[in-house]
Amino acid sequence: MKELVIVSGPTAAGKSSAALELALRTGGEIISADSMQVYRGMDIGTAKLKKEEMKGVPHHMIDILDPGEDFNVALFKENADRLIRQILDRKNVPIMTGGTGFYIRAVLYGAGFNEGETDEGIRERLERTAGEKGISFLEEQLKTEDPPSFEKYRGNLKRIVRALEYKELTGERLSEKNERELNCRPVYDAIHFCLTLPRDVLYERINLRVDRMMEEGLLEEVERLKARGLPADATSMQALGYRQLFDYLDGKVSLEDAVNRIKTETRHFAKRQFTWFKAQKDVIFLDRSSFNSDIEAAERMKEIIDESC
Repeated sequence: MKELVIVSGPTAAGKSSAALELALRTGGEIISADSMQVYRGMDIGTAKLKKEEMKGVPHHMIDILDPGEDFNVALFKENADRLIRQILDRKNVPIMTGGTGFYIRAVLYGAGFNEGETDEGIRERLERTAGEKGISFLEEQLKTEDPPSFEKYRGNLKRIVRALEYKELTGERLSEKNERELNCRPVYDAIHFCLTLPRDVLYERINLRVDRMMEEGLLEEVERLKARGLPADATSMQALGYRQLFDYLDGKVSLEDAVNRIKTETRHFAKRQFTWFKAQKDVIFLDRSSFNSDIEAAERMKEIIDESC
């Protein structure tokens, strides 16, 4: 069996449920590679599985931080590496699943930011600029300094700031660093699946999922977070669904406009996710629509894993 199994893909492609079925068939434990599922109290908008839906499979990197705390790729990699070692020591299979491709690549290739490649002062200055002049101001700067990163990260303030910070500190484009790291050998003996769907099917699933989240109480979830004094610029509140509803609660947009923005921006995000995974090496793409159930998808992944060993 592989040291690490990865089940990635765009949002709403069915990663969590298919990975769960795979874990049941391989003696696996799930490591969430979702940058927002780490936060407690953010359940509906991040599409966390309920405890009863986990079917007894251990899930890690979920509900480990309060929403006011910061989280980044270095912290994720440190925790994920530790968990992988512990799971392997238990003779189980680490199954990393999620859509935060940057986190997955950091673990798979040992990538990330080293000393001298980060500066909190620069980051805070860029974040203040975004607060004063808007994210579009930084987007235009990134478009000039690092066009490939602009295409990947537009709309994502945290990633835009990180790319500009890296360029200012090192003189190198972050996209060049990312390309260089792609040519490294994987740290783990891993197999990487990416679940996909036809675009029209995926977009319809996204629209329906947003409607379901609203019915399940996403607005009330955001109201509770806001009532705790959580600021709109907190890292956790950059998550899709949360920042748009924060704008509604602040009276900037109507509820209808906020929900439509969630759907539109989630579709754009899913497109960027697929572009990201398509650019990675040695990824096995599986069309989720070609399987009648999560069980079928999991059994096909297990067949491929068995054949590769």
